[in-house]
Amino acid sequence: MADKNLSVAFIGTGIMGAPIAGHILDAGYSVRVFTRTKSKAAGLIERGAAWAESAEAAVEDADVVFTMVGYPQEVEEIYLAGDGLLATSKPGAYLIDLTTSSPELARDIAEAAEVSGRHAFDCPVTGGESGAIAGTLTLIAGATERDIEPVREVLECFSSNIFCFGGAGKGQAAKLANQVALASSMVGMADAMAFAQQSGLDLEQTRQMICGGTGKSGAMEQLAPKALDGDYKPGFMVQHFLKDLGLALQVAEEKEIALPGCDTAFTLYDMLDAIGGARLGTQAITLLYQEEADSVAAGLDWSLYTSQHEEDEECGCGCGHDHGHDHECGCGHDHGEDHECCGGHGHGEDHECCCGNHGA
Repeated sequence: MADKNLSVAFIGTGIMGAPIAGHILDAGYSVRVFTRTKSKAAGLIERGAAWAESAEAAVEDADVVFTMVGYPQEVEEIYLAGDGLLATSKPGAYLIDLTTSSPELARDIAEAAEVSGRHAFDCPVTGGESGAIAGTLTLIAGATERDIEPVREVLECFSSNIFCFGGAGKGQAAKLANQVALASSMVGMADAMAFAQQSGLDLEQTRQMICGGTGKSGAMEQLAPKALDGDYKPGFMVQHFLKDLGLALQVAEEKEIALPGCDTAFTLYDMLDAIGGARLGTQAITLLYQEEADSVAAGLDWSLYTSQHEEDEECGCGCGHDHGHDHECGCGHDHGEDHECCGGHGHGEDHECCCGNHGA
């Protein structure tokens, strides 16, 4: 089955999806695309991809279907709705979700697919926008080597490594482990750069020194240079990283595992999201350590956090979200009445946030 005669449908052509679909197209496969904003697929259409007016139309004749959307609820709807992909794709099709999502949802989709005569597996990716553009992503499959063999050549069009974790949902769990590691690396990078700055060190020289020793990380090597240049354009958006950390913390809570590093990172990214940084790149965490003028120049507004924090005192959360009586905060945790979100920080009127003292 692994030949260029396979027809491919690709749903979701955003920052990561568009270059991935482009590599599949360049490899000689017939590709039909759908995304909610057609302009995001314009470049692919110009290069020969066919446009579909709906996800259902995209997949009806496809041998292989890729999805890369934003959130688990979108994944659930696109696959499991009455007119979703499991109902509208052709029998025998391979359905591969590249979204970082819930392990439990991935298992549900795989089981429903087998019942309906399709094959589905979770396959989140890591490597960021640069890896997607270069075609060197690492794929994390909730499947066996044998499971992916019929579609391996398609997967290899946009990857340099494929790790098979053996069962539905395990790809998602492994990707969340990656995000947990990245979370602490991002905080470590931001902490180190703030410490170096306050110590009067040359920041780029300090970064190079760290990258030459045991303190190096992907965050320090790839994202710190962007932050030092004042480049906060997203290779991976804050709002999506926050979603991933929330998923990891939800699984950790279910398994009664403490993840203090991930908790701290969630606190900081939730704060960044609350002050208007949702669509910035994850390297924007460094703005939390800067003077307020630098944050304002990047489009952030600390008054949003202050006002929302005051409003949320009745809710008791402090995570910056507007909640009803049946509150489940954005971290993915189901909390009791005494819940203080944001990593367990309770703030009073004279609050100095984790990263400094910000005025209104």
